[in-house]
Amino acid sequence: TGIPHPGGDAAASGVGAAVYTGIPRPGLRFFATMRDLEKKQALERQAGPVLEQTLEIRELDVGSEESIRRCVDSIPQRKVDVLVNNAGVGMIGPVESQSVSSIQRLFDTNFFGLVRLVREIFPDMKRRREGHVVVMSSVLGLQGLLFNDVYSASKFAVEGFCESLALQALKFGVNISLIEPGPVLTEFERKLYEEAATLDLSAVDKETMDIFQGFYMAYSKEVFTALGQSPEEVAEVKGPVITSEQPPFRYQTNSLYTPITTLKHADPSGNLPLNAFHQMIFQHDRLFKASLSLLKMLQWRKRRDLDYRKTP
Repeated sequence: TGIPHPGGDAAASGVGAAVYTGIPRPGLRFFATMRDLEKKQALERQAGPVLEQTLEIRELDVGSEESIRRCVDSIPQRKVDVLVNNAGVGMIGPVESQSVSSIQRLFDTNFFGLVRLVREIFPDMKRRREGHVVVMSSVLGLQGLLFNDVYSASKFAVEGFCESLALQALKFGVNISLIEPGPVLTEFERKLYEEAATLDLSAVDKETMDIFQGFYMAYSKEVFTALGQSPEEVAEVKGPVITSEQPPFRYQTNSLYTPITTLKHADPSGNLPLNAFHQMIFQHDRLFKASLSLLKMLQWRKRRDLDYRKTP
């Protein structure tokens, strides 16, 4: 089974690397891909003895159709049973602080990168009438979040693309799955927040700047602590979805987010989640802080129970 695992260099670290330890290996052959092969050492160390036995590392840039085709052509008979798309870049901050060119670059990776991969691999799957496309999406593809306007928009695009494509895919015996994590505690997120702290906010009005710096940036670390998962926790869910004979179309990796995304479907007008989040953030900050404390406790209990079940 060939499984290209594309990413900027996502296969080298974070969920991209963790997923290889979360998938049962018998009978599977992996092709982990990354844009820059000079960064492959971390994955090679993690792979250990399976390197070159069940895992090969290939070069692939989701921003280049030629790079994608060259990689797929290097796979025997171009036979990709499962495509795992993990490519993604982030962006946070007031929209006035983001240039249109930087927004376009984000979409080129997060959305158009996926489209390029599907255009190359999906036709072969349809001809064989089998295959599975697994896409790393986000709960932000279901529910918008303050100062995540552009990133959320790219994930909404991914969700719409895959939901539409899934209808056609079923006709040809091909499955599509969207993995929807919340915050994941990786180097990706750490760098993202470091970049946000040095944003040029000269075009942003003072009130918006105060909300971004005084509220969002101040509490984002607490939100990550309360809701964040490790790459290994996401991989534990992602592995079974990848290998399932009847995979789900959508799978949220973090049950703590389910009530948040459910709000959106409870009111077709969309006012319920908007008003709930607005009041919690801007009018009832004590409730917001109390909610974070509760979520931290729930996350701690969840991890404790998982560790307990893993103990022989």
